[in-house]
Amino acid sequence: MKNRIVDLCASVLLIFALISSVAPARADSDDGIVRVKSAVPISEAITRIKADIASKGIKFFMEIDQSRLAAEAGIKLRPSTLLVFGNPPLGTQFIASNPNAGLDWPVRLLLTQDDNGDVWAVWTDFDWIARRHNIRDRAAQFKMATTVVGSITSTITTK
Repeated sequence: MKNRIVDLCASVLLIFALISSVAPARADSDDGIVRVKSAVPISEAITRIKADIASKGIKFFMEIDQSRLAAEAGIKLRPSTLLVFGNPPLGTQFIASNPNAGLDWPVRLLLTQDDNGDVWAVWTDFDWIARRHNIRDRAAQFKMATTVVGSITSTITTK
């Protein structure tokens, strides 16, 4: 139990440090989608994001190469990779507030390349998730999640 409390405190301190140093990204419309343009190719973006997740002590669950899966099914798809990660002491608070929020946790971050060759990091806006699941008792936690993902994606915005 003592180790769990220490881990939780360390996570909270990390998140507060991030909040003070990173401006959160926001969804541009009511669809709840946040997009950040990458300055590096998709393979490097994946490498940078995974390294940053690891350096923050966030649990990385999986990488799904959607374009490879499409190719195996005989379908041509632009490069598209889904990264799934999270911080259980933070993310499970949303599920505790509304079990349906488990549809949106852990965090899913899509790296995709458009027809112009531009690479984008795309995720669901956390304020939008809060509204979707009518979660009104976790505002600080949603703000932390927004800040952390903003920090993670900031690693790909410069060469």
